[in-house]
Amino acid sequence: MAKELINKWKKKFKMTSQNNDEEKDIDQSEETTQDSKKVEKPKKKKKTSAKEELKEVKIELGESKDKYLRLFAEFENYKKRNSRERLDLLKTAAQGTISAILPVLDDFDRAKKSAEDEKNDEQLSEGILMVYNKIYSVLGNKGLQPMESTGEVFDAELHEAITELPVSDEKMKGKIIDTVERGYYLNEKIIRFAKVVVGK
Repeated sequence: MAKELINKWKKKFKMTSQNNDEEKDIDQSEETTQDSKKVEKPKKKKKTSAKEELKEVKIELGESKDKYLRLFAEFENYKKRNSRERLDLLKTAAQGTISAILPVLDDFDRAKKSAEDEKNDEQLSEGILMVYNKIYSVLGNKGLQPMESTGEVFDAELHEAITELPVSDEKMKGKIIDTVERGYYLNEKIIRFAKVVVGK
């Protein structure tokens, strides 16, 4: 009896040890498959991460190119604007000086107009007329041009109306009858508006 019990226990022990070994083998095989999966997964992650990095780099490169092009365009516009402003400044650099001389030219114009009047006995000497003409030619070379306004249609962008006078001629309504103070351009830019009398 005792031998039979011992043999049964031995068989059970062998079976349990075999089962344990089998379970261990299964566990080990599962672990190895899991390990292999774990090993494979990072590879996939690496591949996807490399692709993502490449995409990110491409996006960053596109953004950098866009920024570069915008900056380049802005700089080109700045250069053009700067050169245009410099040219405008050179054209109108003497505007302050010429504007200060304009009242002197007005006096010359009045003196000449007065001398040309038949009722007036005073005449301008040839020397004064030469100076007058020389001043106008020098300033004309610098870009100064007088505005012709008498007889023209009144334009608020060019003329400054001092007063309106009734006129008998219908054609002169809305037109400039007389110029009190001449207007001037400096390199096609108005530096002084003409002060005029308008017919109504």
